[in-house]
Amino acid sequence: MGAYILRRLALIIPTLIGIMLVNFVIVQAAPGGPIEQFVAQMEGHGGSALARAGGGGGNEVSGSDGGTDSRGTRGIRPELLDELEQLYGFDKPASERFLKMLGDYATFDFGDSFYRDRSVIDLIIDKMPVSISLGLWSTLIIYLISIPLGIKKAVTNGSRFDVWSSSAIVVGYAIPGFLFAFLLIVLFAGGSYFDWFPLRGLTSPNWDELSWLEKVGDYFWHLALPVTANVIGGFATLTLLTKNSFLDEIGKQYVVTARAKGLEERQVLYGHVFRNAMLIVIASLPGVLVSLFFTSSLLIEVIFSLDGLGLLGFEAALNRDYPVLFGTLYIYTLIGLVLKLISDITYVLVDPRIDFESREG
Repeated sequence: MGAYILRRLALIIPTLIGIMLVNFVIVQAAPGGPIEQFVAQMEGHGGSALARAGGGGGNEVSGSDGGTDSRGTRGIRPELLDELEQLYGFDKPASERFLKMLGDYATFDFGDSFYRDRSVIDLIIDKMPVSISLGLWSTLIIYLISIPLGIKKAVTNGSRFDVWSSSAIVVGYAIPGFLFAFLLIVLFAGGSYFDWFPLRGLTSPNWDELSWLEKVGDYFWHLALPVTANVIGGFATLTLLTKNSFLDEIGKQYVVTARAKGLEERQVLYGHVFRNAMLIVIASLPGVLVSLFFTSSLLIEVIFSLDGLGLLGFEAALNRDYPVLFGTLYIYTLIGLVLKLISDITYVLVDPRIDFESREG
């Protein structure tokens, strides 16, 4: 197992480089870089209102040359364009920028945001608690409900409970999370009916004045609606996955043998079937975590005014804030690869019969 872990850790490096290279090339070809936005703003053609003309050091992780040869640069002094290229780091070849980016990222130096006058790592640290809160509690609730529900559905397969519960979770899966979020706001956040829950932020304005017990209550009070909206569509896949996994194991010969020996149904189910059936459920955990942390929570963060990583990355993509864009991408990818490795290790903890040493790295 140790050799396998070392091989997997070694593979993280080329995987990261490959993903960053692909995205770097894509961004190179994308129009509307920060220089183009600044030029458009100077000429009154719109563009990002966040673009700044100067101040601060350049950043080498940019993925566009700013479009300095486009028609949008007509009427702009070449000296100003040269200054902008130096400011954003576009005066260097793309290959040199990419290599320097990799060197900096190896030490978690993501540079400074083009528009926020802050370092990228500080922005990520500031936004991380919101995304972790949403992802952690959403994942916990989904697993606490889906696994027992899936087991119950497998044991009572074909019963009335199995039919109506399947209908309920499929309907929940069909409702987009953001639409359910609006419904929750209308019903419970002062929209049209009840005003029971706050609409904005993760904490109340008087957070510092609250006792520790009141802070815990205030924290979960603010999380109630966003987490509910975030998990509404997450039950279906995991519940049905658990059910089908248990049904597959229940029909195997070792279960028939265990029952023939006189073991109680509970012993058969949780002493034999559970360990094997949960393997595929554990394998899905990294994907669930990454999805809830960085994808599903994006619209939820916007709707409930939660300033997390999802919203940060989305705004960076819109504003062509390349340091933030590539920095968050690097963090997302690294976390995903580490979670996948943790998932494999958990396989062994659940079922020691699995031998990763015989597998190719």
